[in-house]
Amino acid sequence: MASAVVRVAGRRLSQQSASGAPVLLRQMFEPKSCTYTYLLGDRESREAVLIDPVLETAHRDAQLIKELGLKLLYAVNTHCHADHITGTGVLRSLLPGCQSVISRLSGAQADLHIGEGDSIRFGRFALETRASPGHTPGCVTFVLNDQSMAFTGDALLIRGCGRTDFQQGCAKTLYHSVHEKIFTLPGNCLIYPAHDYHGLTVSTVEEERTLNPRLTLSCEEFIKVMDNLNLPKPQQIDIAVPANMRCGVQTPPS
Repeated sequence: MASAVVRVAGRRLSQQSASGAPVLLRQMFEPKSCTYTYLLGDRESREAVLIDPVLETAHRDAQLIKELGLKLLYAVNTHCHADHITGTGVLRSLLPGCQSVISRLSGAQADLHIGEGDSIRFGRFALETRASPGHTPGCVTFVLNDQSMAFTGDALLIRGCGRTDFQQGCAKTLYHSVHEKIFTLPGNCLIYPAHDYHGLTVSTVEEERTLNPRLTLSCEEFIKVMDNLNLPKPQQIDIAVPANMRCGVQTPPS
């Protein structure tokens, strides 16, 4: 199964998804950390990928996957999260054959490590990996191969972005990541973030390019804003980060 993750040396992936029915997509929510988990599947092959699972909702996700008759190939994290423990360890136990995936630049353990230009394939579809560091060094954005949707993790939120004041964050790096790796996508590309704190579920590249109050600033202004957010420490960071450094390889809790 490891062969399904393929390095494409920066080339744009072929429009595989245009040849058949649209990708199966389910967006699920975990309220404590306001995290979105995304299930993507191929209706023909029944192969599927899960993005940013949460420990507390892993059994829910596994149940949905079984109900839909899907085979989960990969449980993927956009980065090493600080606000929740990943559900990949539990999912690997509940759904044999599932492998955990994370960026090699995260420094975390996983079954498979990915980087810029790699693709994660499931049936006729693929997710292209775009490195989008700044919130953390190992952040990635996953772009569906017809560029109709992007899963941006904490790099780009709806009318916001991830903080840059811990986990080796860098506001300047984040600004360039979003402008060079996400805002260069088609304007109608749907943006699905890892979190939302206001009840919003989806945006578009064009909306965020023109309406995002932080990322429409100059780089210098953006850095000043990010350096003065004065946000509280994430409540779960002390337990979440160490657990997530063993991303999906940790022993599931009994």
